[in-house]
Amino acid sequence: MAPLLRPCALALAVLLLPAAAAQDVAGDCQQYTNRTCEECLKNVTCLWCASSGRCVEYPVRRVLPPGDMCELRSARWGVCWVNFEALIIAMSVVGGTILIALGICCCCCCKKKSKKPDKDEERAAREREKRRVRQEERRAEMKSRHDEIRRKYGLFKEENPYAKFDN
Repeated sequence: MAPLLRPCALALAVLLLPAAAAQDVAGDCQQYTNRTCEECLKNVTCLWCASSGRCVEYPVRRVLPPGDMCELRSARWGVCWVNFEALIIAMSVVGGTILIALGICCCCCCKKKSKKPDKDEERAAREREKRRVRQEERRAEMKSRHDEIRRKYGLFKEENPYAKFDN
């Protein structure tokens, strides 16, 4: 039975060691209370409250620290020169700017052309139609001139002499 207990004990120790280390970290943050912000924030799990000078464990289950722990304008995490209030404002401005830019891009760049043609397209279509009409007129005029010359010199093409006779 002793050989079977050894792997179980090893597995239990592996599972419980991270929990014990987390407890040490929580106690670790408390020891930096009434010291400097830089000392407190060397540990990434700690939160520095500038108004009270306390170093507490960051509440990882919540995005923002609760108000009873520390005010947002006094809370520091990661670096001492940025408070949560400024961080929230800066992220809101950046996010709003990105959303506005995407909206403008969608409205201006990606919108489908309207079904009603614009003035340039209408003008180009009218000009194309005028040119087509003039070309047809010239073609008809040239054909009549050529036919006239053929009649004058007896070269007018008559119907095909080899056409099939219909009786």
